[in-house]
Amino acid sequence: MKGLIGVLGGMGPAATVDMFNKFVTFTSAGSDQEHIPLIISSIPDIPDRTTALMHGGASPFPVMADYMKRLEAAGAECIVIPCNTAHYWFSELKDACDVELLSIVETTMDEVVASGKRRIGLLATNATLYMGLYQKGIEERGLECIRPDEESQKQVMESIYALKAGELPRAKQMMVEQANALFARGAEIIVLGCTEVPVILADAVSANPEKYVDSTGALVRAGIRWYEERVGKRCLLTK
Repeated sequence: MKGLIGVLGGMGPAATVDMFNKFVTFTSAGSDQEHIPLIISSIPDIPDRTTALMHGGASPFPVMADYMKRLEAAGAECIVIPCNTAHYWFSELKDACDVELLSIVETTMDEVVASGKRRIGLLATNATLYMGLYQKGIEERGLECIRPDEESQKQVMESIYALKAGELPRAKQMMVEQANALFARGAEIIVLGCTEVPVILADAVSANPEKYVDSTGALVRAGIRWYEERVGKRCLLTK
């Protein structure tokens, strides 16, 4: 099918569901047939990305590459990955990919710049912070990156893994505290640099969307724009 987008998900399943939902809600469609065609891989046996990068765990790259090739074989012409930490392997995956591969980091940074804000908070996994996936882009553009201190970052990670374990209320309580702490330190806008975080902070983002840059949302919008160019019609819902 022309314009078929593959979603390399499962990292984790809740983030994959969130991406699927955003493809639906961000698309201007009057019928089922007018929605973006997607094929979704949500096979959750991909090794943990943070464990791989920081604790010597198994690399997720071979499994991600395998599932990516399966999406290609199923007809995907563009692939998106709803996991920020997985983008540490983005260059290798792109080299192994025969179709378009969109970067969540690049698309999120485009929206950071478009916001016009200069003091940028960041909520992300330990590995994403350690690898500087967002700090580098923020600082290279002359902006200030405000990230949690060591103890606060422990709470961020505990919140992320609480969501993965199905403990949303607990996850939400911890993450709201950390977001508020970044705002208290002067952050004008916060990058939700882990795809679990928009799920955890969904209520806060809905109430004050201007205060957050949702990495999943940024990637979905980029995917819809890719589809628009591929098929030659306008689909992105604008409010």
